[in-house]
Amino acid sequence: MFEGAARLFHDGGPIMYPLLLCSFVGLTVVIERSIHQVLRNRKTDRKRLLEVLELIRLEKWEEAGAKAAESEDDLLTAVSHGLEGGGDIRGVFEMLYAEKERGLNRYMMVLDTIITLAPLLGILGTVLGIIESFDLLGAKGARDPMAVTGGIAKALITTATGLGIAILMLIPFNFFRSTNETALNEIEEVATYMETYSTKRKGTNAKAQP
Repeated sequence: MFEGAARLFHDGGPIMYPLLLCSFVGLTVVIERSIHQVLRNRKTDRKRLLEVLELIRLEKWEEAGAKAAESEDDLLTAVSHGLEGGGDIRGVFEMLYAEKERGLNRYMMVLDTIITLAPLLGILGTVLGIIESFDLLGAKGARDPMAVTGGIAKALITTATGLGIAILMLIPFNFFRSTNETALNEIEEVATYMETYSTKRKGTNAKAQP
């Protein structure tokens, strides 16, 4: 199996080297993003978040703040800061959103580039191989058509390789992009929820003052 793969790599020509680099870089990014996803999921405390939001709905502000402060979840930390008196809720969540967006989208551009670049490199390798085959045809004439068809078959190796790399990278790329959008949308939803009840809280405090 290894010998077959090595032979295909050799037959693919010099374009196989940048394709190999693309696959290595892409795999590294996928592994790094997967580890980041696992670590983020471990810190996410969805159950506690729902409990805190319910306490806010019931106007139990202090209890909600104390419960949110006990968690290591960044979103709950932002909720805790937002519940502190006089805090700029929108500003707190905008900072969290910007920080999360940078962290979640790190290296995603690399994956996007590989998905686009790998097929183009594969096509380039195929075109170069076909040019070489037709040069061979011009040199030998039609007496040796097998040499030409064999050259074209080898040239197609790079296209197949480039498409394979793009397909394999596309699956995790779309998964990461979907989970990132979900996480960022959750921040926006919680921020809107907090602003709504913060306004209500201010109104209640104003009425309570003599």
